[in-house]
Amino acid sequence: MASPLDFITDNSLDWQSTFKGATSVSGRFGYRGALVITEGKVLSADKQLPPKATLKQAVMTANSEKIEFLAGELETMDFFEPFVEKYKPYLGEGVYLLYIIDLDKNVSFTYEGVKFQAFVLDESSVWNELVELGDLDKSELKRMDAGEKIDAVADAVKGEGVSLPEVTYDVFATLKTSAKAEKFGAV
Repeated sequence: MASPLDFITDNSLDWQSTFKGATSVSGRFGYRGALVITEGKVLSADKQLPPKATLKQAVMTANSEKIEFLAGELETMDFFEPFVEKYKPYLGEGVYLLYIIDLDKNVSFTYEGVKFQAFVLDESSVWNELVELGDLDKSELKRMDAGEKIDAVADAVKGEGVSLPEVTYDVFATLKTSAKAEKFGAV
């Protein structure tokens, strides 16, 4: 089986990435950008529409076999099951944080043997939420390169631990609201 990063690259699942490669920790790879959940329609051999669904603002660390840490934004809870279906072979005992726009409250749940932490995302960014959750100093992060920043955030959040009320997946599925992502720019 390919490494998580090779799987993402080989299947063109990276979208608007700002970092993809080895980090400062030996044997660890990182990714920052969006991860494709549902591909866009292929129009021709060299033209494809943008993805229909993505895990936005993704921050990931992985070893050669599994994703160790993953955080990102899901625009809707409807993207959760397709996300797990696509990336399940690479999920395991890691720390997986999902920031979901149409979620009613922060909860922890297990789905297909994998534990997830789900947070309501209102107006912040995933990165800012992770920096706050990991209790990191922004001025120190500014001095690091991209790979070091990903390592620092992942390690700090894993070190702090996340404690949310635990619910079943069935209860999680009932926590969907009518909230939508705010659109910016010309109307």
